[in-house]
Amino acid sequence: MQVMVSGSALSVSFVHGVSQRFPVSLKSINGDVKRQKASSLCYPIQHNGVEGIGLSMVDSFSNNTVNSMSEQSKDFVDGKELSCELYNDSIRKFCKGGDIDKAMTFLSQMEALGFRPNSLSYSCLITTLGSASRTLEAEAIFEEMVLSGIKPRLKVCNDLLKGFLRKGLLKHADKVLAAMDQLCIRKNRESYEILLDYHVHAGRLKDTWSVIAKMRREGFQPNSFVYSKIIGIYRDNGMWKKAIGIVEEIREMGVSLDKQIYNSVIDTLGKYGELEAALEVFEKMQQEGIRPDIMTWNSLIRCTCKFGDLSYALELFTKMQEEGLYPDPKIFLTIISRLGEQGKWNMIKEVFENMKCRGLRKSGVIYAVLVDIYGQYGRFQNAEECINGLKSEGVELSASMFCVLANTYAQQGLCEQTVKVLQLMEADGVEPNLIMLNVLINAFGIAGRHLEALSVYQHIKESVGHWNSSFNSFSRYSLSLLSTNDSCIFPEGYCS
Repeated sequence: MQVMVSGSALSVSFVHGVSQRFPVSLKSINGDVKRQKASSLCYPIQHNGVEGIGLSMVDSFSNNTVNSMSEQSKDFVDGKELSCELYNDSIRKFCKGGDIDKAMTFLSQMEALGFRPNSLSYSCLITTLGSASRTLEAEAIFEEMVLSGIKPRLKVCNDLLKGFLRKGLLKHADKVLAAMDQLCIRKNRESYEILLDYHVHAGRLKDTWSVIAKMRREGFQPNSFVYSKIIGIYRDNGMWKKAIGIVEEIREMGVSLDKQIYNSVIDTLGKYGELEAALEVFEKMQQEGIRPDIMTWNSLIRCTCKFGDLSYALELFTKMQEEGLYPDPKIFLTIISRLGEQGKWNMIKEVFENMKCRGLRKSGVIYAVLVDIYGQYGRFQNAEECINGLKSEGVELSASMFCVLANTYAQQGLCEQTVKVLQLMEADGVEPNLIMLNVLINAFGIAGRHLEALSVYQHIKESVGHWNSSFNSFSRYSLSLLSTNDSCIFPEGYCS
């Protein structure tokens, strides 16, 4: 029986870049190829009237291709002839091990032989691709799965839905929802909570209530997760009193206030300056035996720094560490920024030393925050001393750390120290990036040394082999820094 290759655009093999010599869909010139559906949902192709299973099916391909396929799979079949079941087992094994590229390679190979993955293999591929943020490939697998007549499990649909919404691909998520409706796959609580979480984070009040209404129609009553999201959407839309009013509804519904709801209430009160009310809720939370977590402490410390007494914020900060919780770098930044504004450098040192005594991890982020704050207020002048001090603390100096340090000098127009940081960065074997060079331009610009700034810009332009989007954005930003209100310091044509 003669066959020809049909390169289907939907085929995952083509999506993954497999040569068109590998037939994913085979059509007979004189009629349809007869396929016999195996119990494992595989579809062996009839070749000259005989079902071919294994490597004998690819004799017509080049020797290099056959050898490559055999080489990649020999460790997994122990010399046995490759069958549909072995391919499916290998795909699932690779997916569970997190090696999605090998799984996709085996998928291409088995489809080249005319086999189809079974339901479990499809599910593993979709879930693993989604976890790796390869959502478009996951969607292609999902479509192939549906077209092959296999009904996806609800978990697969939820995983795909979550992957799309995590990346903000709402139209793709809508396609998944439409497919679920067409295939009569009933949504569960998790499905609705995935949608709810997306709409709340996107600030979509109307869509949030629409999802909640659908949940109720389907018999899913709001739980603590849903109520915490309702409080959050009200808070983010400026309706904090309505958010707090939800607490009474929760009590009337007989839903117990858990840590998630308490955190939402404290955060809402804190953001709108209701510090006393937030502290009352905090006390009540502990009285009910609910232990505050890092989110609870962060919300309280943040609002105390902004609306209350800084000394009390430090007291809360200390209590949090006594509870065995490691400070969030953002909260650390909030506290020492306020201390820096008030010139309380000894207190900053004391806070930092206390953290070290309690087993401060060698966090580059924490040290970067310190460098930034000290630099903003001109607390050190010598870049080399600062770098050596960081090294003596055992801090691993990354490109980001060098950029933070350089920026503290650049903001003060200290060009020589900014250049010194660049030299130390190169001496340490860290390659300068666009951010560092932009900081250098900024330093010269602030100091009024525009020709030197232009020289750095020209160097970057010559060094970059092609004008990609990142460099274009950087270029426009640099030009805006180096132009004045009345004219541009660059030659004609640069500032147009």
